[in-house]
Amino acid sequence: MKILVVGSGGREHSIVYKLSKSSRTKKIYCAPGNAGISEIAECVNIKVDDINSLVKFAKENKIDLTVVGPELPLSLGIVDAFEKEGLLIFGPSQEASLLETSKSFAKDFMRRFKIPTANYEVFYEKGEAVKYVKKSKFPVVIKADGLAAGKGVIIAKTIEEANNVIEEILVKRVFGNAGSKIVIEEFLEGEEVTFLAFVDGKTFIPMVSSQDHKRVFDNDEGPNTGGMGAYSPARILRKDIENDIINKILFPTVFGMSSLGKKYKGVLYLGLIITKEGPKVLEYNCRFGDPETQVVLPRLKTDLVDIAIATIEERLNNINVIWEENFSVCVVLASKGYPGEYEKGKEIKGLDEVKNLKDIFVFHAGTAKKNGKIVTNGGRVLGVTAIGNDLRQTVDKVYSAVSKIHFEGMHYRRDIAKRAFK
Repeated sequence: MKILVVGSGGREHSIVYKLSKSSRTKKIYCAPGNAGISEIAECVNIKVDDINSLVKFAKENKIDLTVVGPELPLSLGIVDAFEKEGLLIFGPSQEASLLETSKSFAKDFMRRFKIPTANYEVFYEKGEAVKYVKKSKFPVVIKADGLAAGKGVIIAKTIEEANNVIEEILVKRVFGNAGSKIVIEEFLEGEEVTFLAFVDGKTFIPMVSSQDHKRVFDNDEGPNTGGMGAYSPARILRKDIENDIINKILFPTVFGMSSLGKKYKGVLYLGLIITKEGPKVLEYNCRFGDPETQVVLPRLKTDLVDIAIATIEERLNNINVIWEENFSVCVVLASKGYPGEYEKGKEIKGLDEVKNLKDIFVFHAGTAKKNGKIVTNGGRVLGVTAIGNDLRQTVDKVYSAVSKIHFEGMHYRRDIAKRAFK
């Protein structure tokens, strides 16, 4: 099969890697890809939001299967455009993607189908929002309704801070149209965990659990990022909690979307918090997580091509998805200044040294080739993943690999998976 993967990050590199292991795969293209992906796939210079060019490329190159990585093309209706042309594509439709692309839709959906989540209200203008926060218990969580590149969720600790955030989003429109309305919700206490599932509209198959580390610095300090590392399986996810997630969240989500005529097909990401009352939904994502994918897919034994096609054809119930009984840990190496402004073009050294290490994967995120060298080209540059049969040994193994890589200004968290040992 000829396969096209849409995206350019560490998530897409891990997807390309897993697809390359399928006996059904003949050739992989990636649009636009990165330096690491180019070693196992042909990178195509098409942006993820150029839907017409992606459709044209898929038709001209007789692509048998397309897999979408990031949320932006899903929000723009890439799945609908491909299906209209009779092309096989793995991912949810534009309507189904509302679970991620509209916070207010997601919250109203959860309220309607009694899915546990934080109490909330939706606001279109500043006055009503300011009145609401005056009588709220702090901290509160304020969210821009639409996609804001992972920056549209702010925890306000005081009334003054909340009022400033409301002004920035609703009046000054710092997030553009994504901030045409906001969701203000209660702050939930607990530990966060990620739960992914393959969904074909009626059947779902949960993946192994993982836990992301959002804050930029050790001990969960500093601003939120796209994710500084992850490990799998998540220690906190006991069997009884997992059953609650499946019965009270995953099942009603899949059933609810179908009942609304927005059949959900693809990967469903549940961003959860485990509270004293049980698991509650913080957010939905309509695709593989990043960096969670870098710890989940290395544990997958079943052919990902088979799973993707079965999902598209609504026959997931015929697939037996098998996982390795091991652990995986991913540490993200970031550019100086990330998640704020950062420089690009710094040479990355040591990649050849780790390339052949056993049970180590280096997934490129923000990299490029320049004058024959691999250089930094993003905030999150690399995701170094290790797998092993013992979690402590796997943590040691991943940090040993990280120590061999260097670029100017490189920084990373040194406590990934530490919470699993508490």
